[in-house]
Amino acid sequence: MAVLTLSQVISRPVADVFDTVVDGARFAEWNPTVRTSRLLTEGPIGDGTRFEWDLRGFGRVVQELAEFERNRRVRIVPHLQSLKGGHRFTFTSVAEGTRIDHELEMVPQGLFRLMGPLTATIGRRNLRATAAALERRLTDGE
Repeated sequence: MAVLTLSQVISRPVADVFDTVVDGARFAEWNPTVRTSRLLTEGPIGDGTRFEWDLRGFGRVVQELAEFERNRRVRIVPHLQSLKGGHRFTFTSVAEGTRIDHELEMVPQGLFRLMGPLTATIGRRNLRATAAALERRLTDGE
């Protein structure tokens, strides 16, 4: 099991950063690991909202928001048989803007357990790429 962490500070208010992270339908606009993204559920974004992402290396994957606490935290949970876990974002207002603590949990299932070390390597690379892209999205403008 790989649990990867990363912290970053973005010079934007918490509400701006949170809204960008929970808008999974727009991830393909800024996240290099997501080729296409679309909303699957109706209504306001919150706990249980689902999106479909075409992820590099995985194909089309349904993603669901969980642990949704506006402007505090959210977890994006993939619906994959080969991999369980999710990406938790925790948001804290700091003098410089918003601190985001990322926690990416990747638990290979079945035969994919043999790929544990490779999963951690891919996860680290994707986590760094997502954090960098999020910062670019929020600091270079939308």
